[in-house]
Amino acid sequence: MSRLENKFQELKNAGRKGLVIYITAGMPDAESTAGLVLEAEKAGADIIELGVPFSDPMADGPVIQAASYQAIQKGMTVKKVLEIVREIRKSSQIPLVAMGYVNNMLTYGFEKFTVDAREAGLDGFIIPDVPHEESADMKKACAEQGLHLVEFVTPGTTDERISETCTTADGFIYCVSINGVTGVRKIDYSPINRVIEHVKKQTATPCAVGFGIGTPEAAVEAARQADAVIVGSAVVKRIMEGKRSEAMELIGSMRQALDKM
Repeated sequence: MSRLENKFQELKNAGRKGLVIYITAGMPDAESTAGLVLEAEKAGADIIELGVPFSDPMADGPVIQAASYQAIQKGMTVKKVLEIVREIRKSSQIPLVAMGYVNNMLTYGFEKFTVDAREAGLDGFIIPDVPHEESADMKKACAEQGLHLVEFVTPGTTDERISETCTTADGFIYCVSINGVTGVRKIDYSPINRVIEHVKKQTATPCAVGFGIGTPEAAVEAARQADAVIVGSAVVKRIMEGKRSEAMELIGSMRQALDKM
């Protein structure tokens, strides 16, 4: 089993919900990112979604767009993201999933990227601009290296598409809470919860809900039907504002709230 699979199994055995924290690689600078990941793990993160900065992050809202832009301005590249992963692996075995966009990865060479990612210590990828129908070659390249390529479902995903996604899903399924981009806001989770119920009838692959989660209360609400929640903008915003301790306090408060469910 992979680190990611082991973590979800560990959480399931303990009856706990998972907490996935997104951190943009290169923020506030390349030297600090590995330390932030280790602090987030200590604060209660179970899995880290490590953002690979891209100039046109179509799935991301203003906060992560700004973080991505600033990281690129400071010289962050795909190669340097892998260097950060290697640094993290000197101190931690927390599951690490790279979230990025396909142009960056194709420019690097996707098959080469999977090899280098595995050697660095990544556990998989989230690539929001690669639809399920076009992901077969990438999933094959990932599988050959023991990596996961995370699939997506949304409140608008059709039953047929859900069924197709469930046949190949592994690692976890990213359940997008709303049609839109990332960013903290009030969400009605009932539409995505209905999708998750449908998903769980067809696969044992864990479901993680993302988009909009910014408070411990929202994390609990989002986790009702899911196995984990994904928190990004709320943490990244505090990091960008130089409020590192507040970011860690937020992670800790979410971990505590989820553990009381």
